[in-house]
Amino acid sequence: MSKIIIIGGGASGMLAAITAAEQKNEVIILEKMNSCGKKIAITGKGRCNITNNIDISEFIKNTPGNGKFLYSAFNNYTNRDIINFFENMGVKTKVERGERIFPVSDNARDVIDALLKRLKELKVKIQYNSKVEEIVVENENVVGVKLESGENLKSDKIILATGGMSYPVTGSTGDGYKLAERVGHTISTVKPSLVPLECYDRELCRSMQGVSLRNVAIEVVDTETNKVIYNDFGEMLFTHYGVSGPVILSSSAYILRYKNAEEKIKQGKIKISIDLKPALDEEKLDARILRDFEEIKNKDFSNALNKLLPRKMIEPIIALTKIDENKKINEVTKEERERIVKILKKLELKVSGFRPIEEAIITAGGINIKEINPKTMESKIVEGLYFAGEIIDVDSLTGGFNLQIAWSTGYVAGISASLSE
Repeated sequence: MSKIIIIGGGASGMLAAITAAEQKNEVIILEKMNSCGKKIAITGKGRCNITNNIDISEFIKNTPGNGKFLYSAFNNYTNRDIINFFENMGVKTKVERGERIFPVSDNARDVIDALLKRLKELKVKIQYNSKVEEIVVENENVVGVKLESGENLKSDKIILATGGMSYPVTGSTGDGYKLAERVGHTISTVKPSLVPLECYDRELCRSMQGVSLRNVAIEVVDTETNKVIYNDFGEMLFTHYGVSGPVILSSSAYILRYKNAEEKIKQGKIKISIDLKPALDEEKLDARILRDFEEIKNKDFSNALNKLLPRKMIEPIIALTKIDENKKINEVTKEERERIVKILKKLELKVSGFRPIEEAIITAGGINIKEINPKTMESKIVEGLYFAGEIIDVDSLTGGFNLQIAWSTGYVAGISASLSE
């Protein structure tokens, strides 16, 4: 039996603790906040998108941040495994659009409570308000930790699962990076991922602030080379600074990795093209507009798009068409109709930057994967030190993939720390 310390009581830390305790180890979680699972509580808008229902072999494709590193972890602890865990703990699950898995209750608290219940069953000690100041290493082996309070705790193994830097209110403030650096690890540049985007066209976005769109298609394009950086279909939202929503958040993960992205953004060369009516090609959309026009042909053009767009979008879109809003609909020319179609099929916005990392769902960057054994999550630098979750330089798209990273790496770290001599 080993004494294993888990630093961090988030998703990966709790599952690592459960896994290690099931192997009959003495396990303690050190959590600097006053409760565990604070970030779980806000995932999926408070409903907790536990994982995704697609085949586990497809998860790497949805992990632009060093997905191949996770091959072993994903296969050792799959989406089916975590679903079964929660089902066995009384948390029934359901599949929603995009194959996202949620608790039937739509309550993230049920997920946290199930984890805490299992930890209690296994007699895992949780020490709250306990910030680790230093991982103590002797002869390149971990021997324990020193707390900010001055308390020293001995251990045979340590699993570092402190999260990244997104949503610092949940406790993710980058502490783990400093702890890892002090024992010899390097940190890949930390950036926001799955983060809303700011746009140069801020006034246009602000005029449509709060409008949520479903079933739109987007393309993110490098206008200098006409290369498509990312495309997607789903939901988005206009904000006072630009755009957000699932398809936008996922696009940010690709934009931040695009060559010379920061410079191109400064030059206004990264563009989002939004197809507001992807189910209709230009010809069919024009025919649809003609039918709508025929029904209200004697009214002003300001009434022309009522059936096509949310109310708050009508005035801004009309302004983009440069058609007089007081013009009678039956006087709108074919050329003007073509302008309407073009705008509805290609509403273009120039990206001016990313929102702050504090607003990101996930952190890109972290502990350099070259310094971690992908089969065990153990440090290649310090024996007995393991990593789990967002602290590692891996990140996925929206849809439950990032939580699966937490479950999979937490399990592998927990089982590896238990089995190693």
